[in-house]
Amino acid sequence: MIASLITEPHRQSRMALLLISVAALVAATLAAVGVATPSRAAGTGPCDIYASGGTPCVAAHSTTRALYGNYSGSLYQVRRSSDNATLNIGPVSAGSYANAAAQDSFCSGTSCVITVIYDQSGRGNNLTQAPPGGFNGPASGGYDNLANATAAPISIGGHNVYGVYVSPGTGYRNNSTNGIATGDASEGMYAVFDGTHYNGGCCFDYGNAETNSRDDGNGTMEAIYFGNITVWGRGSGNGPWVMADLENGLFSGFNVGLNSADATRSDRFLTAIIKGGQNLWSIRAGNAQSGGLSTYYSGARPNTSGYNPMHKQGAIILGIGGDNSVGAAGTFYEGVMTSGYPSDATENSVQSNITAAGYSTSTTGGGGSSGYIKLQNRTSGLFLDNLGGTTNGSNVAQWAGSGSYNQQWLVVTSGGYVRLQDRATGLYLDGMGRTANGSNAGQWASSSSTNQQWTETISGGYAKFQNRATGLYLDNGGLTGNGSIVQQWPGGGSTNQQWVVSNA
Repeated sequence: MIASLITEPHRQSRMALLLISVAALVAATLAAVGVATPSRAAGTGPCDIYASGGTPCVAAHSTTRALYGNYSGSLYQVRRSSDNATLNIGPVSAGSYANAAAQDSFCSGTSCVITVIYDQSGRGNNLTQAPPGGFNGPASGGYDNLANATAAPISIGGHNVYGVYVSPGTGYRNNSTNGIATGDASEGMYAVFDGTHYNGGCCFDYGNAETNSRDDGNGTMEAIYFGNITVWGRGSGNGPWVMADLENGLFSGFNVGLNSADATRSDRFLTAIIKGGQNLWSIRAGNAQSGGLSTYYSGARPNTSGYNPMHKQGAIILGIGGDNSVGAAGTFYEGVMTSGYPSDATENSVQSNITAAGYSTSTTGGGGSSGYIKLQNRTSGLFLDNLGGTTNGSNVAQWAGSGSYNQQWLVVTSGGYVRLQDRATGLYLDGMGRTANGSNAGQWASSSSTNQQWTETISGGYAKFQNRATGLYLDNGGLTGNGSIVQQWPGGGSTNQQWVVSNA
């Protein structure tokens, strides 16, 4: 199981000359206003499709791939904790997937956070650590936390990459943007999210928000929301839903309240779309791995004062509300914002591009040439570690990623169960016969005891391990610090019990 993780001629000439003249004029205009023009393309990315549809991208963010067919600039930046050095991560080649191997090498033996998510549109609309606003974040000075750079490993087109894992308190923002819609101007946006990572907190958003990080009233936002909060609007079922955060309300349809046409979506990879124009807006969504888009609402603006016309301000947020509400959770892989109201046909073509990209939970795993694997907790981003203990009964814990043998485990499969042997000590992961919720897991010399036998189940690309003797699951206990002891708890949907398997 672990291994499985693991076209008359004169008219054409005139048209060509006209197009060349227009292109030159556009380039000269962009240069005059200080807009960098990134390289474009032999291939095709989502932003090439939007441009062809007459609604060009004015912001394009992704840690997984280039969103223009020949973009070769930086996608994002990481900072490591050992010396605070930073590294920009770009695509491996123009228009391709992110060079995650460069990140892995740079962050080896320490931990890294994502400090910048670069704007690929050339307008400089980069996302950085969100400042305090109507609410303070948990980091120094009231800023929000930065995302752990390795907490959302996936693959795209068969290549390992990383997403942006947002736990409550994490957020990114740009309050001084270029070209983003303001007032009642039309815009579109999409994002690819992890449809299984969400909560009922406010608010996991990507899109247009206030430039002062505060609630400035109805209609001062237009962003994609994903989650299952029910304080304002909601869709059918129990959620999560794609809705629009228009400030002072999450809208699933015409007005705040229930729109039964807005379906619950729990796709592992989800395409979420919001677009807005003059007294018109829409919600669309689809599976980012296959198929097309569904339209859950397309119609007039809410009839409450402030929403028609809109009063958008043009900041960009990720993972937070417009007033810096920081209670939400989610995972972001890619997203763009456009100038103008995209047609459904354009969005359908973008969806086809997304599904063709090959998003998958299958990352390289199964032990590689060494035969050993590493287990990274989904909540904390830390790795299962023997803490240097070498005696029977010594605890196992979590620690930031390193090349240490303490974090390398040999998988031994027998009778449908797996046993995990630590490379440094030769001892096996053991339930220790402890059956109480929250009891520590440990290590013990090899035995035939069911305490060393674990049932492995894989869902959404994450592994869970249930001890045969105790019936409890390997769990980080909600602890996120280096050295925190790994515990055992009854099974549930918590990410505390979900582990990413990768080669050592």
